[in-house]
Formats: sequence, structure tokens, C-alpha cells
Amino acid sequence: MIVFLKQTYYVAWGDLMFIKHNFLNIMVMSVMSPLLYLVAFGYGLRTGTTDIGVSYVAFVIPGIVALSSLSSSFSSTSTRMNVQRLYYKSFDEMMMCPLSLPAIIFGKCVLGILRGLMSCVLIYALGLFLAPELELSPLFALCVILSCLAFSFLGMAAALLARSHQSLATFNSLIILPMTFLCGTFFSVSSLSPVFQGMLYCLPLTHASECIRAAAMPGYLDFPWVSLIVLAAFGLAFFALDYYLLKTRKI
Repeated sequence: MIVFLKQTYYVAWGDLMFIKHNFLNIMVMSVMSPLLYLVAFGYGLRTGTTDIGVSYVAFVIPGIVALSSLSSSFSSTSTRMNVQRLYYKSFDEMMMCPLSLPAIIFGKCVLGILRGLMSCVLIYALGLFLAPELELSPLFALCVILSCLAFSFLGMAAALLARSHQSLATFNSLIILPMTFLCGTFFSVSSLSPVFQGMLYCLPLTHASECIRAAAMPGYLDFPWVSLIVLAAFGLAFFALDYYLLKTRKI
């Protein structure tokens, strides 16, 4: 275990230094998009209460937290890895080092996990002042961490599969962008027809939104333990895909 942690730190060292030297810029970039979503959707489009008895602002803030865990974790991991693989070629050199594959996977995902957590913490700290219905609990923290972890693994898989910067942009347009607006971040999935519900529940962000929102409002919603298990299963599947791609050198 100690060896694994050391190897993970060695892999993540460059990204940790990147965060250290660009901390202010990262903080600003992490909070701007969620803040704009909050202003546009939370205050610009709807007011009043929802069918579960909370204000729409309180309803949408956990959805924006889930969305932030996706956008920050995925984009940070995938973009930096894509540049390292296709431009600097530094990832190929690292693969020749005597490092375990799980340590490489976790090490390269550290940047995405940390940036996702920073974004989620900042927007939720603001949300606690704006919406008294929201709560902070260990279960909420677990859901956010699990979500950031799963989407960082997904970002690494996308970067490993990408053959060019354009192909990664295509993946963002076809997969990430639809999830951003359709997976229960700004509305309740239960309000849709069963067919659309079934389609959306096949996407990981839907389960992340359900878990984070229920954990943030325990007095209004029952916690969806099945969605938490499904979200964990998505994370394991993305990790297994990363491991397979590295193991078979299909990168």
C-alpha cells in the first residue's frame, strides 16, 4: 500500500505542481461556469417552489454541484492527458517507468479529482448561504468524491482513446454536452416519460445528480442507494477500461 501511494504521488507530482503554481487561475475557472449556471437557471428562468416543497434555487444547486463534478473532473483529466500524449509525448516516457498501472491511473486522475472537488466545494458553500434547505453531511461528501472519481476515470479513458485533439472535442460534443443538460441537473428526471427516464438512467451523471441532490436535502428526498451503487459501478467500469487500455497498450 505504501509503495502504491508513493508511485501515485510520483505520477501526480507534475499535476500537483501545476495546481500549486496556478492556484488562483484554477479557482476562478472552477467557480465561473457553475456560478453562471446558477444565475441563469436558478434565478433567470424559474422562481418559486418545486413539487418536493423546496425553492428551485435549492433544487438546482445540488444539480450544478453534480454538473461541476463532471465538467471539472472530466475536462481537467482528459485535456491534460491528451496534451501529454499527443503533443509532449511525456506520457509514453512515463509508461516505460517501473510503475504499477493502478498507480498511473490514480496519479493521472488526481488533477481532475482535485479540480472537481474545488469546484463542488466552492459552489456548494455559496449554495448553503442561498438556500437554507440544503445540508452538509458525510453522505453528501461521499457522493461528490465518488462522482469526481468516476468522471476523472472517464476523462482518462477518453484521452487514451482519442487519436487527435479533434476526436476528444467530438467526444465532448456527443457525450459530455448532452449529459450536462439532460441528466437531472436542472430538472427532475421523474417528470419525463418512462422511455426518456430509461435512457437517462443509462448515463452516470443522472445517478450522480440523484445521489447528490438527495444527500443535500435529506428531509425532502429519500436517498437512492441503488443510484449510489450504479455510480460506483460506473466508476469501476471506467477504471477497468483505463486499466485495459494501458495493459494492452492500445493508446
